[in-house]
Amino acid sequence: MFCITAQAQLVSDSLLIEGRQRSFLYNKPKAVKPGASLVFIMHGSGGDPQSIVSHATKLEARSEAENLIIVYPAGYKRYWNECRKASTALTNVENVNEEAFFDGMIAYFKSKFNINEAHVFASGFSGGGHMAYKLALTMPGKIKAISAIVANLPTQENMDCTPMNVPIPVMITNGTADQTNPYNGGEVNTPGVTLGTVRATEQSFQYWAKLDGHDGNPAKTMLPDADKNNDVTVEKYTYQKKGKPEVTLLKVINGKHEFPTDFDVFEESWAFFKRQITAEK
Repeated sequence: MFCITAQAQLVSDSLLIEGRQRSFLYNKPKAVKPGASLVFIMHGSGGDPQSIVSHATKLEARSEAENLIIVYPAGYKRYWNECRKASTALTNVENVNEEAFFDGMIAYFKSKFNINEAHVFASGFSGGGHMAYKLALTMPGKIKAISAIVANLPTQENMDCTPMNVPIPVMITNGTADQTNPYNGGEVNTPGVTLGTVRATEQSFQYWAKLDGHDGNPAKTMLPDADKNNDVTVEKYTYQKKGKPEVTLLKVINGKHEFPTDFDVFEESWAFFKRQITAEK
């Protein structure tokens, strides 16, 4: 099934994973060179792949020049089986095997386009950000780096994943006025489903910094204030040291549970991912 959009030609396909048909969309650049990078972009809880495609138009426009394939997986019945133990979503109750799904998609794109399996990245919004965290915790050998948007790690008592404790580059983008994913931690507020509690943003940031071998204070810079019509500014905190994975926090001052307008979060994520490729050299 093909659907033509203003952004790119999107192809819909699916894989049979442990008796469940799992679907995904992906952009199909006119020319894909061997060794292309693969980026998963995951929708939020209750969403679907189409709902997030429109937020990645700028990255889509650059995909061919960057030799990049962008994939929009679909959660099982609109939700992900991520690491929040308290989740009442059916995917968590049935303990759907997400690792098998992502393994299957990586194999699919390796077979179809000969992607570089060492350059597979994951980014997600809200519940999709939690799915990105899960991939970093449980599949660090398959995922090069992640970008979690408006998502904090579950609290210890709400953690349903067994971390492999492997250092991995992580970027977090959270808003200080977020009422759904509280910046300073606490109960996640989502209609129709219980998801339990999350850590504060600083705790989430420091979890990855410590795992990746960093200490002390991160470097602080400001992103350009591209939207002068709001009261939002963006502080960037980065741990970056040769031989250690980068860990970055984009603190969106007065940002809510939404996509920021002061910068394009998927372009920023791709810039972060590219730095990890450069760091290999």
